[in-house]
Amino acid sequence: MNDPPRITVIVPFCNAASTLGACLEAIRSASPPFDEVIAVDDGSVDNCVEICAHKQVRVLRMETRSGPAAARNRGAWAADGDLLCFLDADVVTEPDNAEKIARCFQADSELAAVFGSYDTSPGDPRFVSQYRNLLHHVVHQHANVEARTFWAGCGAVRRDVFLEIGGFDAQRYPEPSVEDIEFGLRLHRRGHRIRLEKSLQVKHLKSWRLFPMLRTDIRCRAWPWSLLILERGDEVSDLNVDQAGRWSGALVCLAVALIFLSLLPHGPPPALTVFGALAALVCAVGLNLKIYRFFARERGLVFAAGVIPLHLLYFLTGSLTFGTAWMWVRLLRRRPPREEPSGTSAC
Repeated sequence: MNDPPRITVIVPFCNAASTLGACLEAIRSASPPFDEVIAVDDGSVDNCVEICAHKQVRVLRMETRSGPAAARNRGAWAADGDLLCFLDADVVTEPDNAEKIARCFQADSELAAVFGSYDTSPGDPRFVSQYRNLLHHVVHQHANVEARTFWAGCGAVRRDVFLEIGGFDAQRYPEPSVEDIEFGLRLHRRGHRIRLEKSLQVKHLKSWRLFPMLRTDIRCRAWPWSLLILERGDEVSDLNVDQAGRWSGALVCLAVALIFLSLLPHGPPPALTVFGALAALVCAVGLNLKIYRFFARERGLVFAAGVIPLHLLYFLTGSLTFGTAWMWVRLLRRRPPREEPSGTSAC
């Protein structure tokens, strides 16, 4: 039997003192243990470095704040392991995740990368955090095992493959964004296989509030993701961008448009437009019954009912952002950047 691969864990952080200690403690408690742990400080001004020293973790420091993509690349360049396991500073890994990762790569010599999902027990008990993290879990758990994307919250990749394709695109994504999705797309385009391992799970400790969540969804997720879709088309149709999601977004936008028409003084009959809006929303809910049943099983019917308007708002903001990006690209004749990192220069 082949010797198990050496695994280096890379944790980028920036002012993450509230969660970093628990993250590193879980990594140190893994059984079997990870072979190497590297934390990368991306310009923190809190006591994160002291926390790393207390946990006896090697720390690399970025010269200037450059974003998680650059921080991960820095850690990868310094790593000794055969596999690079990326963990966010606000997650707690399960004790046997090192074994699960190693087993995936040992069982499939052609596998280039593997990633997992959040578990069903988020650290923050409040409603918005529970919704956001459970949504991530259910989307990943119902996605295809053979993936065309990657998730750096808990994901591993062969180090030689990572360096071969240039790592994360730190130039294009100098802030937290969709750098892991773009990285996965490049992996897939180069013919490398990526696996979504549904048993590979981590607890998310982040506390979400409604408006910061919406701002993050639009600015850091929906907008750059829309540019990737417009740049690469159906290649991006994985996880959140499936047909049901697209139809749901269209139906919610239609409902909002009909409600707006009902308010116009000389518009169509209000009864007709309101009925049409309700019908569109009911259809959107019907397309996502699988997700709402999951919420009901996990947190009860009241919680699931409360999730519905938040989830419809998610579809609305995503669709409006995509429409804005489409106009920015097509009507203003702008072109999303297509350059890709190559070799080890990105690291």
